[in-house]
Amino acid sequence: MPDNVVMEGTLAQAAAPATIRNDWTREQVADLFAMPFMDLLFKAQTLHRQYFDANEVQISTLLSIKTGGCPEDCGYCPQSASFDTGLKASKLMEVEKVLEEARAAKERGASRFCMGAAWRSPKDRDLDTVCAMIEGVKSLGMESCVTLGMLRPEQATKLKEAGLDYYNHNLDTSPEHYNNIITTRTYQERLDTLDNVRNAGINVCCGGILGLGEDREDRVGLIQTLASLPKHPESVPINLLVKVKGTSLDKAEEVDPIEFVRTIAVARITMPSSAVRLSAGREDMSDEMQALCFLAGANSIFYGERLLTTVNPAQERDMKLFDRLGLRPMQVEVRE
Repeated sequence: MPDNVVMEGTLAQAAAPATIRNDWTREQVADLFAMPFMDLLFKAQTLHRQYFDANEVQISTLLSIKTGGCPEDCGYCPQSASFDTGLKASKLMEVEKVLEEARAAKERGASRFCMGAAWRSPKDRDLDTVCAMIEGVKSLGMESCVTLGMLRPEQATKLKEAGLDYYNHNLDTSPEHYNNIITTRTYQERLDTLDNVRNAGINVCCGGILGLGEDREDRVGLIQTLASLPKHPESVPINLLVKVKGTSLDKAEEVDPIEFVRTIAVARITMPSSAVRLSAGREDMSDEMQALCFLAGANSIFYGERLLTTVNPAQERDMKLFDRLGLRPMQVEVRE
């Protein structure tokens, strides 16, 4: 058979529409992780192109609107009151101060503005202030996202009424490894908050962190849990642990870069229509590692010099990398 006939058949098969599935098994996800690396990336990139422009990456900016003093004991988090990391707790920022940051982020090319508060769950009076922030961000023509901890159904509804686009609430790791990292909030409580957010009509931003002392089976468990939710998260952040002295994970074992890229690819394959967000830890990634992550299906980054309390790559470095790879910022149409 002529080579061109084989190639045409292969491309036709590769271009077949992907089926969105919510019934992934652990074994099936484990099989994806075990694929030869080149085959895995090819499969991920092929699916990626069915749903997204392969050369576009959404740029988001993340601001800590209330820092430190959190009562949770998440082993990776410098904002936890359980650890002495030298971080000083602060009160909730004023609305206008937040909007000044949002305007600056938009001028730098960000299309989504994310706001994080170190709470177990928000108090109703604080939620009123956050709603004013959301309304202000929306008035700038930007997508809005917040992460505030656990939410009750009526709180999620209030955020939706303020115009919130995305709510971030990560699962962090597998159900089996979770209790080794956090004891003050159960896995089910995280799932309940996701239900409340989804039922309110807000897009879900939910992913995890690699480098928490987990093994591959835990990474399989995390992805399988995310991909088996009633609806895939519209945004899936994959974080690389930023180790902070004073936390219980400050000496955690490094994650192999190829294994990290594998996880990005498996997330893309199992959740093909979701934005896969290359999140924390980029400061420690080489340009080559980030390029592989984009090839594996990552199509969103946080842009700016800080992620809540940890360092993020300088904007100039990001723009140089985009230029070298021929990538461009994604243009987002913001809903009213």
